[in-house]
Amino acid sequence: MNGNPSAQPNVAWERLPWKRLEVAVYRMQKRIFQASQRGDIKTVHKMQKLLMKSKAARLLAVRRVTQDNQGKKTAGVDGVKSVPPAERLTMVEAIHPRHTNQRKPKPLRRVWIPKPGKEEKRPLGIPTMIDRACQALAKQALEPQWEAQFERNVRTVQPKLTA
Repeated sequence: MNGNPSAQPNVAWERLPWKRLEVAVYRMQKRIFQASQRGDIKTVHKMQKLLMKSKAARLLAVRRVTQDNQGKKTAGVDGVKSVPPAERLTMVEAIHPRHTNQRKPKPLRRVWIPKPGKEEKRPLGIPTMIDRACQALAKQALEPQWEAQFERNVRTVQPKLTA
């Protein structure tokens, strides 16, 4: 590929098969959900670790934080508002569980926002982009297990119909 070398990561990021990555992550999440419903905690934990290490899950977590979410242009304490494609690919590797143990999360940026309908304000903590990506990755792994637990509770509280 001839031309600007800084454009190559942009092309690489845009050419990723996003639908296939979403399907792969969905399948792993479905397996976590099913194992949790069975009560197989050992398998749930193994699948969660596998999902956290999965490149597809890491790519989707970074994409959600840097492109899809509403707060994508909100900077943390590091001042980063937008992440170019080359840095997104670097961020994907940086949020691998093997690297996150060596990296300490940065402090939150504190912003005071008004409470709805009141004069009072409440604090809002804004993490850095890489910390948000780590949180998104952890959410992908934990959510199916908790969904399975809450679904069990919904089934037991169904109202009885009387004629």
